[in-house]
Amino acid sequence: MLVASCDLLRRMPKRRASAVATMGPMPEAQAFVEMFAALPDPRSHRTRVHNLEAILFICLCGVICGANDPVGIEKFGNAKREFLGQFVDLSAGIPSHDTIGRVLAKLNPDASEAMFVRWVRAVAKVAEDVVPIDGKTLRRAVDKARGGAFVHMVSAWSTANGVVLGQLATDEHSNEITAIPRLLALLQLKNCLVTIDAIGCQTEIVEKIVEGGADYMISVKDNQPKLRAAVMDAFDQALAERRWAAEEHTTEAKKAHGRNEVRRCWILDIDDTFPEAARWKDLAKIVYVERETTVGDETTIGMRLFITSRRSLTATAALAAVRSHWQIENKVHWTLDMAFREDESRIRAENAAENLAVVRHVALNLLRSVKGSNVGIKNRRLQAGWNDEFLMKVLAAHAN
Repeated sequence: MLVASCDLLRRMPKRRASAVATMGPMPEAQAFVEMFAALPDPRSHRTRVHNLEAILFICLCGVICGANDPVGIEKFGNAKREFLGQFVDLSAGIPSHDTIGRVLAKLNPDASEAMFVRWVRAVAKVAEDVVPIDGKTLRRAVDKARGGAFVHMVSAWSTANGVVLGQLATDEHSNEITAIPRLLALLQLKNCLVTIDAIGCQTEIVEKIVEGGADYMISVKDNQPKLRAAVMDAFDQALAERRWAAEEHTTEAKKAHGRNEVRRCWILDIDDTFPEAARWKDLAKIVYVERETTVGDETTIGMRLFITSRRSLTATAALAAVRSHWQIENKVHWTLDMAFREDESRIRAENAAENLAVVRHVALNLLRSVKGSNVGIKNRRLQAGWNDEFLMKVLAAHAN
């Protein structure tokens, strides 16, 4: 839990404490109020009608329960005023959607993202984990004030915990290269294996990962032509000789969705004679993955190349890491689009898209972690909206 229950009750105003006590031993929701209250309020004192923590707590609960924009959040707040009033001061009423939108637009996104990372760090243990990092464009969040650029979010995912570890926004897809080091600086990934697509195959990113005590496994494509050529030459020679130890070569097969897949992985140690060894910090091995897919009578074969600093990495572990990387697509990006309708969001004023994305990630982590529901994320949102007891379970999902 972020704050111990007894500490929360001591620090809460008596009016709020008594209200929470009537609901039983579940004051964990108040931890979010405390967390939001610690953020710097972007408004001047004379224009404040609603407390920042009240606005953000209503946003979080609204997004958990199915609201996807400030209008929906306002409607949720009015429908659940009695429930929300047990945790935050609603003496000024429920904030309007205009007020919610203005606060999200003005709130410092660096502060909200750092808050998110601190929260995840407090509730999820990340050790020797595979951590995929990838970007996602919010396709309707076009910021006209910035020349029509899309808002692009870069996120880190914990495959062991099943939660988003952190995220940052960039204005353009190409800026993912500069956003990844900033995201790595926020996270504590010691002993983890960080996996990134080819856009992250940059010497600066590799150095940042190693400096943080983690290892990397990064895809190699044509954006690094010299590195790709060196890796291909090494494998061409090794594959021609066909000399592999058991830990250096593995094959797995599976049948799903009407297709047969066979994946083969080869892994090679490299030394100072490798042409690109000096450029890539702590480079230890190169990886070759071949994927053979058969649908009906048609078979296609593709291959991918990787570099890694993990000296103990076997071919079996490398293939598992490649599969794990796709979790961030399936369990984060796809879920945000399908369950939270993120790609349909037109919120774009100033920092609003980025800050609302942070709220979505908090909600997604909680909804994924809650016990007592055997339905998907979309229907868990509905369940939380219908049932206050289940909503409390969602808010307390990381308490233990």
